[in-house]
Amino acid sequence: MRNLAIVEAPSVLGLRPTGVEDLPAALLGAGLAEGLGAVHGGRVEPPPYDPERDPGTGVLNPGGIAAYSVALADVVGEVLDRGRFPVVLGGDCSVLLGNLLALRRRDRHGLLFLDGHSDFYQPSAEPAGEVASMELALATGRGPRVLADLEGRGPLVRDEDVVALGFRDAEESAACGMQPLPTALHALELDTARALGAAEAARRAVGLLTGGADAGYWIHLDVDVLDDAVMPAVDYRQPDGLTWQELETVLRTALSGGGAVGLTVTIFNPRLDPGGTLARDLCGCLVRAFDSQG
Repeated sequence: MRNLAIVEAPSVLGLRPTGVEDLPAALLGAGLAEGLGAVHGGRVEPPPYDPERDPGTGVLNPGGIAAYSVALADVVGEVLDRGRFPVVLGGDCSVLLGNLLALRRRDRHGLLFLDGHSDFYQPSAEPAGEVASMELALATGRGPRVLADLEGRGPLVRDEDVVALGFRDAEESAACGMQPLPTALHALELDTARALGAAEAARRAVGLLTGGADAGYWIHLDVDVLDDAVMPAVDYRQPDGLTWQELETVLRTALSGGGAVGLTVTIFNPRLDPGGTLARDLCGCLVRAFDSQG
């Protein structure tokens, strides 16, 4: 088992306060820290939520997300400085920016992006202005400068250092007018990953990530990459997705070999899991994936 530290990042500035902010408490309550043998690495509280779309950028809470990203990067950076592996519990997907900023302050890193959505919207195409639908675009330097160029360090990750695996929203995003994924970004949508098999898809992803960004890679997990039949506790549901076993295989493969330097878990909504069963299932999947590393 790695030397793990859990960081709580309960921000929903890039979404809305419907329950995702309770993700850290739910997973910790389900025994994640004990299962991982992890220490507590800190908690970063978000600024107040503003439900009004910013007229200048077209997104929700741009200033708040920028400030939060810097604060989260500071905490994640401290965890990394202590030689620990940060497990960051969101919150919505906008917390990815703070994690990548912590890495960008250090070196060139890669990103394994596990999400049921490609999250590459530009503000004009995102129906509600939610940064949780555009964080991958922002991380690669596309979008309002306040978020796409944090600390003047944008892009936080290069196109060629990203592998997006498991997304299944191509038809929906095209209908909304989302900008296309750049050709240099490595895309393994669900059908492709399933045709390869979870283990082979993950091996290919790791090979691509370690071939360029030799400082390692961050793993971003949005739980809606899972099949809706086994993970309905998300705000934007869509059919199909990875099975628990497929996700565990991908995570286990990505965590092997020492290339991974941190992990985010986002979007799980405990208010849609009143009995706590899904929280326990998610904890079990994460613990088994890490535990397989010895």
